[in-house]
Amino acid sequence: MTDAKTPSKVESPTEPEDELAGSEAPLLDHLIELRKRLINSLIAIGVLLIICFIFAGQIFDVLLEPYRSVVPNPEDLELIYTAPQEFFFTQLSVAFFGALFLGFPFMATQIYMFVAPGLYKHERSAFVPYLIATPIFFLLGALLVYFVVLPMALGFFQGMQTDEVSMLVKVSEYLGLAMTLIIAFGVCFQLPVILTLLAKIELVNSQMLGKGRRYAIVAILGLAAFITPPDPISQIGLAMPVYLLYELSIWSVRWIERSRAKEAAAAESSE
Repeated sequence: MTDAKTPSKVESPTEPEDELAGSEAPLLDHLIELRKRLINSLIAIGVLLIICFIFAGQIFDVLLEPYRSVVPNPEDLELIYTAPQEFFFTQLSVAFFGALFLGFPFMATQIYMFVAPGLYKHERSAFVPYLIATPIFFLLGALLVYFVVLPMALGFFQGMQTDEVSMLVKVSEYLGLAMTLIIAFGVCFQLPVILTLLAKIELVNSQMLGKGRRYAIVAILGLAAFITPPDPISQIGLAMPVYLLYELSIWSVRWIERSRAKEAAAAESSE
C-alpha cells in the first residue's frame, strides 16, 4: 500500500497596495516595451515637427513679439541673415523647438507608462501629481521669459545703441537667445518638483534644505551665470525666481513632513 502525499501549497497573503501593477517581466520584455515607448515618442515628435515646420513663420513671429515690444517703431523691426541657408535652418530649428515644446507632455506620459508597471500602487498614485506639475512649471518658466526676462534683456541691449552704432540682429542668433532662455528657465523651474519628490522618498528634509540655503544661493547664481547670456538682466531674472522656488520647495517639503507625521500618528493610535 503506497501512501501518496500531495504537498499543500501555502500562499502568503499580500496587501493589494503592495502588489506591483505588472508582473516581473524578463529583460527582453522590458526592452521591447522601451522600444515601443521610444517609437511612439519619435512618431509624435515627427508629426509635430512637420506641422510646426508648416507654421514656422507664424511661430517665429510669436517668438519675435518680445523684441517687437521694446523697439520704438515696431513696424521698422528688421532681422537679417548672412548665409543663403541660414533662414531655412532657422525655420527648421523653430519647428523642432515647437515640436519638443508641444510634445513634452506626451513624452512624459510615455515615460510614466514605461515606469508605472514597476511601481507599487501607492507609488503610482504619489507619482501622478509630479507628472502633472512638471509641464506646468516648465510653462511658467517659459512665460516668465516671454513676458518679462526677454523683453528686459532686449531692451538692455537696444539701449546700448549710439548714433554711430546700431544693432542688426540675425534671425538665428535671436532664435538661439530665445530658445536658450526658455529651456533654461523651464528646466530650472523644475526645482520644486525635484526637491518635493526627493522629500517624498525621504532623501532630503526641510532641515537639510534650510541649512543649505547659503550654498543654494551660490549654486543658483553660478548656474544663472553659466546657462544665460552674459548680461545682468538675464542672470538676475533667472536667479531671483529660482531662489524663490527654492524657498517654495522648503515650504512644500515641510508640508509633506507634517502630512507624514499625521499619518504615522494615526497609524499608532489605530493600533
